[in-house]
Amino acid sequence: MNIFVFIKRVPDTESRIRIRDDGRAVAEDGLNFILSPYDEYAVEEALRLKEAKGGTVTAVALGPETALVVLRKSLAMGADEAVLIKDEAAESYDGLRTATILAAYLKAKAGSFDLLLFGKQAVGSDNAQVPSMVAGLLGLPQVNVVTKLEIGDGAGTALREIEGSREKVVFSLPAVVSAQKGLNEPRYETLRGIMAAKKKAIPVLTPAELGLSAEDTASRVEVVRIEIPPARKAGTLVTEPAAEAARRIVAFLRNDAKVI
Repeated sequence: MNIFVFIKRVPDTESRIRIRDDGRAVAEDGLNFILSPYDEYAVEEALRLKEAKGGTVTAVALGPETALVVLRKSLAMGADEAVLIKDEAAESYDGLRTATILAAYLKAKAGSFDLLLFGKQAVGSDNAQVPSMVAGLLGLPQVNVVTKLEIGDGAGTALREIEGSREKVVFSLPAVVSAQKGLNEPRYETLRGIMAAKKKAIPVLTPAELGLSAEDTASRVEVVRIEIPPARKAGTLVTEPAAEAARRIVAFLRNDAKVI
């Protein structure tokens, strides 16, 4: 089984985010970047499938040269190969642009993969668009927000989260699957894996080498302004006896929150 898993370099969710002076992007100086957490579930699932069924796992990232760090993390976890599609363009939050570039790469690899794994969304943009768009551009079956995955001979079965329940989906291969938290528990890199990953050559491609023009990769989304959410106001502690507390809460809901 040959699996391609798509990963992204994103700001550490524990970092303090600052906005650039022009208000149109996140300031990257001094910011720590990590492998998007949902992508870790995708990498882990790819490795488990390889261990059970054989084959290869190839990690692919689209982004600047600094994205090599997350590719090397995937190699250290156990991926066999890694590929960087080098793209120095600023984050545009245009899921279709990303999907177009990844689909062009995969069209060149047609027939060489059985499964395409993604995280359900990248925590840097939270759009959750790219897996579905790649599936649409390639005409492949897709299952998103997957919490359990079984792969058989030419087909797979997945459980996916829906509101209040889970849905069972049976699909043919090749297919696109996006991973949700709970699918597995990602492993840590081993020292041996880290050392081997440092020595591994990682091919670098460009959108132009995939046959895409500047027009093909132009963003259809314009970032006008990014703002930090306003700080939450401190809550109010109600300590009066029950009857008085109830009156005070109702008055707040009516006069301040205006929800009743």
